[in-house]
Amino acid sequence: MTQAPLPVPTDVLAPLTELPEWKRFVVAAQTCPSQTDGLDLVEAPGLTLDASGQRHSSDLLAAGEALLRARGFGEQRRRLLAGETVNVTENRAAWHTVLRAPTAPADVQAERERMDAWVRRADAERRWRHIVHVGIGGSDWGVRLAVSAFGYAGTWRDVRFVANIDGHAIEGGLAGLDPRDTLVVLVSKSFTTSETLENGARAREWLLAAGLDPAEHMAAVTAQPERARAWGIPDTQIFRLWDWVGGRFSVWSAVSLTTALSVGADVLAGLRMGAAAMDTHFAQAPLSANAPVRMALAGIVNRSILGQGSLNIAPYDSRLANLVPYVQQLDMESLGKSVDQAGRPVGVPTGPAVWGMPGTDAQHTFFQWMHQGSDGAPVDFILCSQADHHWAQHHRQLLANCLAQREALMRGKTLAQARAECLAEGLSPEQADWLAPHRAHPGGRPNHLIVLPRLSPYSLGALLALYEHRVFTQGVIWGIDPFDQWGVEYGKVLARGIVQALAPASGTVAQADAHDVSTCHWIRQLRG
Repeated sequence: MTQAPLPVPTDVLAPLTELPEWKRFVVAAQTCPSQTDGLDLVEAPGLTLDASGQRHSSDLLAAGEALLRARGFGEQRRRLLAGETVNVTENRAAWHTVLRAPTAPADVQAERERMDAWVRRADAERRWRHIVHVGIGGSDWGVRLAVSAFGYAGTWRDVRFVANIDGHAIEGGLAGLDPRDTLVVLVSKSFTTSETLENGARAREWLLAAGLDPAEHMAAVTAQPERARAWGIPDTQIFRLWDWVGGRFSVWSAVSLTTALSVGADVLAGLRMGAAAMDTHFAQAPLSANAPVRMALAGIVNRSILGQGSLNIAPYDSRLANLVPYVQQLDMESLGKSVDQAGRPVGVPTGPAVWGMPGTDAQHTFFQWMHQGSDGAPVDFILCSQADHHWAQHHRQLLANCLAQREALMRGKTLAQARAECLAEGLSPEQADWLAPHRAHPGGRPNHLIVLPRLSPYSLGALLALYEHRVFTQGVIWGIDPFDQWGVEYGKVLARGIVQALAPASGTVAQADAHDVSTCHWIRQLRG
């Protein structure tokens, strides 16, 4: 991970747990009822946020606003949206919002128009029946989400995704394709990502074996065009990223070349429009009616005060299956930190584990744990008011299941209610006494309901930006840098040495002082 010369921050805030505003926020959360009868709706571009399933009161909201002011939220938000340095450990901006701005800087606008023109030309010429998208992490999940959301019924181009270094991934990704009608899109910001380059090398060999010039069948998206050029990819098929675009925030950029080729440049434009509208909402809406801020405050309560260790994402739309890993990466790579910007322990639990599955599959997989398990987890329920198919009964059942599962998690069932049910079913008092505890569950499980009018590029763009800004706001409160990912880098460094040691002809000996005893053992066992 490269970085500019690093000035040590001198304006870091006081530790979170020492702030009187934090202590007031904790008390307000702890004394607030887990459920109230009031409706708590927040209207935002492209969606409605129902926060009625979270702890909410006027005291808690006032304490949250005071905490945000104490953490310098207004200034940090301004710096983010203005493209100033907010990624302090790498001394760079995180200016992904400008990629979807209606009026973007000249270089951003020019690259956007260049890619759109290239896609239109490819469409007009009916080039490339098959697209193999090679990238990993932030170079994969957003594109995969958009293609599955809007190409679920099929498009005239077949898209394959290859991310994992496992050779089965690239083998399967190329299997059965006609190389003469295939475009391989390599996406790597640094153009050094080992998984992407290894898979790209296999794709290049595949093209050569078919007697083709790889330069005519490969494109690249990168912040290092000279490296892609050295790979043999022509300038006309290299599209630019910028150093200030983090991978997990890059779906708005040329990373979505495959999106445009698969489901259309208009889909990508709609995603950007929805996200830009959410940016304006985030910048201008009062904190009490600001959807990302409200979600962030609820997330802080659930994780840092109530001790909830995870967050479940439950999209009740099968087209949003890939939203789960998308938010998982966005949240866990951004908020998986335990020290603040001054290098001090944060002092409270930070980023939760994020997981999930589309409903109604989830109901038949893990919702039992959600209802009656000892821990449970907060849930983000997501649904679309309107479906894009013509089977109205299916959609009614889908909506009913979402609302019912949410209501059951909120309301629960008391022991008395469970016993009364048993008696009404004809059980004896003794049987009812025995069975009732098995049928009772606590309720009071926190949740959000996010309602989209329908799944459109605009509404999905707004939804993704909602999560981006929620993550940023939580980072501000915890005082952490949500734009770096130093932890995973350490494993990458170790992997480079182990790869060499595993080579059959390697003279490298696994030394105990270089690795732990178990790793040394398995290097020796697996070599060759």
